[in-house]
Amino acid sequence: MGRPSRINIVGIPQHIVQTGHNRLPCFFDDDDYAFYLTSLRAASDQYQVEIHAYVLLPGSIQIIATPRIDKGISSMMQSLGRRYVQYINHRYKRSGTLWEGRYKSSLIDSENYLLTCYRYVELRPLHLGLVENLADYPWSSYPHHCGERKDWLIQDHRLFLALGDTHSQRCNAYSESFRYRFDRRLIEFIAETVNMGQILGGDAFKGKIETIANHRVRPLKRGRPRKKRAVVKSDSG
Repeated sequence: MGRPSRINIVGIPQHIVQTGHNRLPCFFDDDDYAFYLTSLRAASDQYQVEIHAYVLLPGSIQIIATPRIDKGISSMMQSLGRRYVQYINHRYKRSGTLWEGRYKSSLIDSENYLLTCYRYVELRPLHLGLVENLADYPWSSYPHHCGERKDWLIQDHRLFLALGDTHSQRCNAYSESFRYRFDRRLIEFIAETVNMGQILGGDAFKGKIETIANHRVRPLKRGRPRKKRAVVKSDSG
C-alpha cells in the first residue's frame, strides 16, 4: 500500500510529529536540543512557516505550525531533518538514519482544536513522567504561553492573540486551561488523528478542505450503491 498523500494548504495550521528510529533517543544533551531549535528557527524563516507551539522530547518532536507558502512545511522538515542528522552523526561519530521514516502531520480545524493542540503538545513532558511541573521542562513553548519567558521561535496565532489585549492577559487566560484535566479520550483522538495523517476537525471543516484541495478526506459510505429502478415506457402506439 502506498503512503497516504499529505494535504498542505497555505494558512491552515498543522500538527507535526516525528519520532526517533526504533523509538531510540534523538537528543542526548542540552546542546542537541539547543541546536535543533536554532535549526528549526532557520528553516522556518527560510520556508516561511510560523511556529506556534512545540515540544522536544528525548525520542520525538511535536510542532504546531502554519505554512505561508506552498509546500512550506514539507520543505522545512526536510531541511531541518537533514541538518540535524548531519550534526548528530558528526558529533557522535555515528552514521545512518535518526528518524523513524518521514514525519507525520494532520491539518487542524483552528476554531475548534488549535489551542487544545497547544495543550496536548505542551503537556507531553508531564504525561510521559519527565517532570512533575511543566515549568521545569525547558524544551517546549509552554513557558512562552504561560508568561514565564519570551520564546524567540514562536509566532503567536490570532486565536492566542484573541485571549487578551496584552501578552500578560493572554498568558493568564491560557494558563487557566491547564487547571482542568485533559480528557483521556481526547488525548487518544488527537494522537490517532496525527498518526493516521487524518484531519482534526468536523465534517464542515473536512468539507472545506476537500473543496480547497480537490481531494477526498472523508471515507466513502459503506455498502453497495442503490440500484437504479428501470423505467418502463408504455407502448402508446
